[in-house]
Amino acid sequence: MAEEDTSFQLVTFQLGDELYGVDIMDVKEIVKTQNVRPIPNAPFYVEGIINLRSEVIPIINLHKRFYLKKMTVEDDSLAEDEGGFIILDIEGNKIGIIIDRIARVIPVDRGEIKPPPQMLSGIGTEYIQGVVRQDNSYLIILDTRKLFSAKELQKILEPDAE
Repeated sequence: MAEEDTSFQLVTFQLGDELYGVDIMDVKEIVKTQNVRPIPNAPFYVEGIINLRSEVIPIINLHKRFYLKKMTVEDDSLAEDEGGFIILDIEGNKIGIIIDRIARVIPVDRGEIKPPPQMLSGIGTEYIQGVVRQDNSYLIILDTRKLFSAKELQKILEPDAE
């Protein structure tokens, strides 16, 4: 029983050249890329909405949100097959984030998580729960609760409300 308290699972994915992870408990599902309908007056990083089984879900572009470069792929047909959306449940709201490539689900021991280095490129350290050493690089664990403030969430979910 004690083992369950010290480890948890991360859904890992690629954004640009970095590998990121989110707690599997925050992930509702992973879906293939589909047409996103733009919505007026949305923040610049909101791509629009998708209709997923009669549920309207806003889609966030973390590349725009955090000024990240897209993953470089030699073959464009490969990029189409590997990208998609991760549907997150944030405070009871479903929000999709665009990913370049889904990686895998991995177990992580809480003791392995280190605080993020101060000079981490891309996403600001306030949005990062920590980092885990993976082979020759780091896996960056995003804190889905801090990715969007309550005010931003309201603006994303109700773009016409001011």
